[in-house]
Amino acid sequence: MIFLSHRGNIDGQNPKKENSISYINDALNLGFNVEVDVWYDKTFWLGHDEPQYKINEAFLLNNRLWCHAKNTESLYELSKLNTIYFWHQKDDYTLVSNGILWAYPGSKLNEKCVCVLPEITTQDINLLYNSYGICSDQINYYKSYYENSYSLLRSPE
Repeated sequence: MIFLSHRGNIDGQNPKKENSISYINDALNLGFNVEVDVWYDKTFWLGHDEPQYKINEAFLLNNRLWCHAKNTESLYELSKLNTIYFWHQKDDYTLVSNGILWAYPGSKLNEKCVCVLPEITTQDINLLYNSYGICSDQINYYKSYYENSYSLLRSPE
């Protein structure tokens, strides 16, 4: 089970900080994977609705970043890099470059899916933990719930 911070959010949305390099690094430093919104216009940028934070290519090579291509150019440029990337809009499922399925909120889940934004659905919380991972603005909550509810089910190492 992996836990992905949505745009760097850990304990709820923070639109003023989302996709900023320091915010993303904070989530990475806490051990989370992070979904980031990537644009390309002669260089790479982060930002949800528009390019906001200029970044270099090397920043995207972190294997815990999941790059959501926001324009056609970013999809093409990301495909040239050794990074995790995908494009989606409102598809039920999108195939990520690493072979995992990105599941639109509310879509049926399996062990190959990342459950996206479960907080905006009515899915049974226990069903989420049968998936490959969870991507949320409140990822701290889902990770804590998993660790507290499923610790007895995991075998000691």
